[in-house]
Amino acid sequence: MARIAGLLMLGALAACQSDGSNAPLVQAIALDQNQGLDQNIASLTQTVNANPNDPEVYNVRGTAYGRAGQYDAAIADFATAIRLDPSFHQAYANRALIYRQTNQPALALADYNSALQINPNYDSAYIGRGNVYRVAGRNQEALADFQRAIDLNTTDPRAYHNRGLLYQLDGQHKQAIEDFSTSISLQATAPEPYSGRGVSYLALGDEENAFTDFNAALKLDDKKAEYWTNQAVIFERRGDRPRAFRSYSRAAQLDPNYRPAKDGMARTSGPAGA
Repeated sequence: MARIAGLLMLGALAACQSDGSNAPLVQAIALDQNQGLDQNIASLTQTVNANPNDPEVYNVRGTAYGRAGQYDAAIADFATAIRLDPSFHQAYANRALIYRQTNQPALALADYNSALQINPNYDSAYIGRGNVYRVAGRNQEALADFQRAIDLNTTDPRAYHNRGLLYQLDGQHKQAIEDFSTSISLQATAPEPYSGRGVSYLALGDEENAFTDFNAALKLDDKKAEYWTNQAVIFERRGDRPRAFRSYSRAAQLDPNYRPAKDGMARTSGPAGA
């Protein structure tokens, strides 16, 4: 059975704020749980029972457990896959993703290092390790890992998205826009690169393209408070307080604890914003 490489997108990216007041935010790529449904896991368990010495079946079921949020079961399956085949670099990288998702960065880093010792050309492991570094504030090491994945001709949009976030953080917005655009070209259905690119457009004073991108992100996912807040920022900058207030209100409805939305409502409420 052919091995299946890095199968999860488990919140690869943390939020990144641009310069300026009431700055829009870039939201992390969300976990798709459709492939972790109970019936899929039940079917995979039958396969595991029929092939108890095949590391690949444990890797695949571990991935399904991860998608379903059953992290302890996922870790156990990846550990079994590694025990059966200590050179199974994909299982190390997949387990690292679970450790990242459960806020265990030291264990994630160790597993990514193991995966890369086995296969120094495994682009997904560079992307995953880069995110561990980035969240820890080790931006130069993160940038080096994302660059390494790109140099390996990865087709994973996260490499460009993540590098774009680092460029954005460093104020290199033109480079960030290029990377977000490449990410979009590789996966046009993800809202995060549109939001990220909009942040950099706005930082460069290109309000029209920023607004287009923020609306594109909302069209792809209208359940994120950050995206409604981004849209509201443009309305507010244009002096359209009623529309800004409505968008901030929608953001606050989705996430009552989201401070940028609450602050925006306060700024745009009253007679002019009612």
